[in-house]
Amino acid sequence: MKKLIISLLLVLVAGWFHSCEEEATFDETLLYGRWRPEKGTKLYFRYDSSYEGVTWNPDADQQESEGQKFTWKLIRSNLSQIHLMEIGDGKIPKNYTVTKLTATTLNYKDRFSSYSFSRID
Repeated sequence: MKKLIISLLLVLVAGWFHSCEEEATFDETLLYGRWRPEKGTKLYFRYDSSYEGVTWNPDADQQESEGQKFTWKLIRSNLSQIHLMEIGDGKIPKNYTVTKLTATTLNYKDRFSSYSFSRID
């Protein structure tokens, strides 16, 4: 019985340490700039240091100046975008998990898809 209790305690302690793994943290300044899609979408993105941005689709003859505006926030690996609708006060939230962010590469995912981008500026 004593061995069983010790074994259970070891399993619980091991599980606790495993669940305390630190979430990845990314430097938001690496996000600033324009990003071209590589996989997962045809949309281009621009993230500004003012926590505003725009997304557009050149394949549909849409220019950056005509794109959908959004605000964004990056906390650790959680990237939130609030897309601002032109008509009314509509706001569409989108949440992603960043898996890679370097000076040239941005990868993130949501519950359904993965997205890859390359810096273009």
